[in-house]
Amino acid sequence: MTASAYDPDNIFARILRGELPAHKLYEDDDTFAFMDIMPRGDGHCLVIPKKPSRNILDVDTQSLDAVMATTQKLARAVMKAFAADGVTVQQFNEQAGGQVVFHLHFHVIPRFEGVALKPHTGQMEDQGVLAANAQKIRDALAAS
Repeated sequence: MTASAYDPDNIFARILRGELPAHKLYEDDDTFAFMDIMPRGDGHCLVIPKKPSRNILDVDTQSLDAVMATTQKLARAVMKAFAADGVTVQQFNEQAGGQVVFHLHFHVIPRFEGVALKPHTGQMEDQGVLAANAQKIRDALAAS
């Protein structure tokens, strides 16, 4: 089965264009990081390339390199910000692989011994909680 084409109106493309709000954590020329609005744990955030790509199957290597560097930066920041015991980095490709939003993205989730990930219920987190968690991560980024 061939993958579908990139949809320029996906939710992450709309966030990049400023059409939808996001709790921004980090931005450079090639990448953008922001809070996941349906987190599976405190500090769950996303890293995306600015250049359109559906997923890891069609991304150019320059964009992928930039996204991986930012993912590492965010992984270190969430570990520090939440005094986490570990970090989970997840990435899904195509519907059968679990992808829901068809713009390449990496999930970065701080983890704690004995604490399971929350199920993905589609329930949106309180904006105040997201804002507070975003500030913790931005503070950790600034201190690094």
